[in-house]
Amino acid sequence: MRILGLALGLILSWTGSILAYEVEEERFYPGTGPVVLRVISTADLAVFEPYLRAFQAQRPDIGIAYTVTSSTDLYAAIRDGAPFDLALSSAMDLQFQLANDGFARSYRSPMTADLPDWARWRDLIFAFSAERAVVVVNAERIAGLPLPATRQELIALLRDHPTRFQGAVGTYDVRESGLGYLFATKETRSTDVYWRLAEVMGRLDPQLYCCSGQMIDDVAAGRLAVAYNVLGSYAAERLARDSGGRVQILRMEDFENIMLRTAIIPRNAVAVEAAGALIDLLLETGLRDAAGNWPLPPLGQTGGGDDSGFSPIRLGPALMVYLDPLNRRTFLAEWENAMEQR
Repeated sequence: MRILGLALGLILSWTGSILAYEVEEERFYPGTGPVVLRVISTADLAVFEPYLRAFQAQRPDIGIAYTVTSSTDLYAAIRDGAPFDLALSSAMDLQFQLANDGFARSYRSPMTADLPDWARWRDLIFAFSAERAVVVVNAERIAGLPLPATRQELIALLRDHPTRFQGAVGTYDVRESGLGYLFATKETRSTDVYWRLAEVMGRLDPQLYCCSGQMIDDVAAGRLAVAYNVLGSYAAERLARDSGGRVQILRMEDFENIMLRTAIIPRNAVAVEAAGALIDLLLETGLRDAAGNWPLPPLGQTGGGDDSGFSPIRLGPALMVYLDPLNRRTFLAEWENAMEQR
């Protein structure tokens, strides 16, 4: 759950300044020297801490102040000049907007030079993980029902068993979740069944969330039967940790959303060298050939490709199409009509 700050959602940053974003997690990892790397991220500590530990094993002199927030709050914080040295986000469109609008510093290294063109842009934004969206189900709540392998089959499952799924389907509130908005707008361009699925979910009193982790927790607890478009890396971490067989992960065979988790160095960063060093570690793990023991999947699992159904969403100006205010208002109005039926 989020830790709410003052009445207006204001919280104290690591430096003691008042800033308008909400913190989900905070942790400080002391170093042996005076440098502190201030990281704002959308990655939960349960998934990301191994990277922080590996970095400090290489650079024990650098302390790390790690703050977890939502993708939209991260975007707002960097635009507002919040004092962070590195921003890591799952909402690659919002990250690209920050880089395009001059809120990121240039960084180059041998590791960034090894990135394929589709995973970096102008030495400002760097992808270090390619992550699939999946459907997560509670095995007990859907016992006896066929497991869907496509969106058409998911539509049929929800439509044919409304009593079973009433109030038990979860997905992103795309008005609040930058990643959810990215996934939804990508689907409207890639598959003609998205709006039909949204309408079917909308009849079932869907539960709307900011984050993958909360949806997966509610599936594991039995409060949800189905969660749509959650991050596969988070689902796999939960499945390995303590689901007790209750959580099952389904990959849709008709179309997969694959987002790039990205890093930028904000233009007002202070610990720039430390930020670049952490980026290099993330790229080293991201460019590996196999998943290994790292929680986040590597870039190479998708093979790049041509932005088809089984290729990652590419870094580039096309990401900003649905960030245009008019396009966003139009999309959200249609989404609300589908998802908030009365």
